[in-house]
Amino acid sequence: MAIDYDRLMKIEIPDVEQSFTRRDTMLYALGLGFGADPMDARQLKFVYEDGLQAVPTWGVMLAYAGFWIRELDTGIDWVKVVHGEQDVVLHRPLPVEGTVIGKTRVVDIFDKGEGKGAIVLSRRDVFDKATGDHLASMDNMTFCRGDGGFGGTAVAPPPPPPIPDRTPDAVISLQTLPQAALIYRLSGDYNPLHADPGIAAKAGFPRPILHGLATYGVACHAVLQACCDHDPARMASIGVRFSSPVYPGETIVTEIYRDGDAVQFRSRVAERDVIVLQNGRARLR
Repeated sequence: MAIDYDRLMKIEIPDVEQSFTRRDTMLYALGLGFGADPMDARQLKFVYEDGLQAVPTWGVMLAYAGFWIRELDTGIDWVKVVHGEQDVVLHRPLPVEGTVIGKTRVVDIFDKGEGKGAIVLSRRDVFDKATGDHLASMDNMTFCRGDGGFGGTAVAPPPPPPIPDRTPDAVISLQTLPQAALIYRLSGDYNPLHADPGIAAKAGFPRPILHGLATYGVACHAVLQACCDHDPARMASIGVRFSSPVYPGETIVTEIYRDGDAVQFRSRVAERDVIVLQNGRARLR
């Protein structure tokens, strides 16, 4: 079944209620490598209960609607979908425990043409169940490689601004753990591609790869360190475009360019000199 633009725009994605504890918040941060320096009190506050704070990208794991593209009658060839871009807008600092409600909807669909795929934009808004506070909005761009030519609009979303052609203001190197994917998956993404060597081989990889959203979180760590003195309340939003996978154990080097409260960045793997995140952007408070 092909994409039906009108039907997909109106599709009802069930709301998700999720309760989480301080332990969950700490486990997520550990999966990103926070706490690697046991003497760095700035990192400790993300992995230790005394004064605990949440990493801004923790929002991507809250009240996640699951693989709704596969589970609902979307008409999308789910086998060929790729996570293209991810943005998080933080309306307030994220809580370290509580119960949240996630409401996900399709925002727009772009038809790149027969044989060229389609782009589906979706948004998840997360609310604190107890207070009703709007905590965060997550914008997700999914590239559907097998679904072009259904007759939808051919106007694509505007590309993110290019990285400045100058020396970066800061360069942060963060090494991932060899077992980083095995830790990160415990926060809710159990795709065997990130754990099972046999599954990874079938997908064309020599070994399991790190979750793209984990790489995103590591880049967030770099921006927090370089621009926010590890204060998550200073980050208003952060977004990236995914370009290549990371293997657990590799070093992620993030080049950061700052212009007032606007930050641009890109991340590469030092060992292979491959750009893994590009068109990174963040807004500071």
